[in-house]
Amino acid sequence: MHPMSASASHESAGPLAAPGGEGEPVGPAPAGAPAEPAAGEPARLTAWVRGEVQGVGFRWFTRAAALRIGGLVGFALNLADGRVQVVAEGAREECGLLLDWLRGEDTPGRVDGVTEIWDAPRGGYLGFAIR
Repeated sequence: MHPMSASASHESAGPLAAPGGEGEPVGPAPAGAPAEPAAGEPARLTAWVRGEVQGVGFRWFTRAAALRIGGLVGFALNLADGRVQVVAEGAREECGLLLDWLRGEDTPGRVDGVTEIWDAPRGGYLGFAIR
């Protein structure tokens, strides 16, 4: 299967898009806004996953993916509007691998889109939880 044909529905609205927003990035980051962390740096990824992602084991599989990748802490949470919020902290590369998995073809249910933001880690997580 051609990568673009199957993954077109998994496109991100970009790191500067509003959470859950549809469409294009909102423009350049405002002064003082955190930039995407460089490779090797600790990072915090917050992703909002849209589609048929509740009631299909999505949080459980997200946790399993985070544990398989290793080095990640955080959580996956069902939101009232039908999205799943995923917060992961760890090395930038590992967070990126989880983001790739969220957009990939191996997720349960149906992912219509993923919106993400990057920030500095805040800490306080002991593992990767399902909330």
